[in-house]
Amino acid sequence: MRTMLAGKIHRATVTEANLDYMGSITLDPDLMEAAGILPYEQVHVLDVTNGNRLETYTLVGERGAGQVCINGAAAHLVRQGDCVIIVAYEQLTAEEARNAKPRQVFVDTNNRITRVITDASRAALDRELVGVI
Repeated sequence: MRTMLAGKIHRATVTEANLDYMGSITLDPDLMEAAGILPYEQVHVLDVTNGNRLETYTLVGERGAGQVCINGAAAHLVRQGDCVIIVAYEQLTAEEARNAKPRQVFVDTNNRITRVITDASRAALDRELVGVI
């Protein structure tokens, strides 16, 4: 089995860090669905602002609110206003891994989706970049 990227939310802004919560990360369901991340799924949170990395699980927040809330002890590592990447992985056989199609969700500073890259859009982006390089 290989551990492969399943989906990610790229450079989201943390809207809240709540020490007094049991734990996890609360996300706007629009972001979760776009990245293919399920409620209670294990994710890694990579803090671009300070370099911290942590592992937790997701909770569903308010739809359309752009919510990215770090809860519990993780709020010592990630602060409100930090820029983070939220990553989910999946276990695939070597054969399945060759055809993996992760979803990459890009957001603005208000966590509004600006672009979702899937396998089809990735091919178009690759063609676009060939002319730039």
